[in-house]
Amino acid sequence: MEKFTVHSGIVAPIDRANVDTDAIIPKQYLKSIQRTGFGPALFDEWRYETPGEPGMDHSQRPRRAGFVLNQPRYADSSILLARENFGCGSSREHAVWALTDYGFRVVIAPSFADIFFNNSFKNGLLPLTLPAGIIEQLFREVEAGSGYQLTVDLEQQQVRTPAGDVFAFEVDEFRRYCLLNGLDDIGLTLQHADEIRAFEVRHREAAPWLFA
Repeated sequence: MEKFTVHSGIVAPIDRANVDTDAIIPKQYLKSIQRTGFGPALFDEWRYETPGEPGMDHSQRPRRAGFVLNQPRYADSSILLARENFGCGSSREHAVWALTDYGFRVVIAPSFADIFFNNSFKNGLLPLTLPAGIIEQLFREVEAGSGYQLTVDLEQQQVRTPAGDVFAFEVDEFRRYCLLNGLDDIGLTLQHADEIRAFEVRHREAAPWLFA
């Protein structure tokens, strides 16, 4: 998992509350258990004029001109700004995979659905909560002009705007440690690889009949 320390990027606004995981990545894409390849299908039904299916050449599909990710000013966005209860609905981890595969590193919202929130940390995506008043300010600033960027500093737990505003946020210390060091569940386990190998040796010696 890629380390997250400080990230600066263009902000794309999704001005909708209760964005559910089926909107983030529709159910027909859940057949794959690979973590990559979902980016072109992110927000599939909002992004394209026609229904999508796995294996399609998404570059040939007609796009909805009014959708935010189809607008040139947001083409290279890596921070998503959203409304309350982002990621509600089913528990599919694919929703986070689609966001990260597209290139998002941060989602900023007033609140998140619990399972989506937990899945995000496990896959290197930072779900960052800020008060509703600050979210409103950010929406206004994003929509005022193109190329609006934020800097998200996980080490200092700050969001910095182009105008110089600084907004503090808090992340659970264990989750912060994992993101700063690029550690998912497997990475955390492998930190104890020597102890695991030593246990396996002792277990084989103590109960050799189990390994015959």
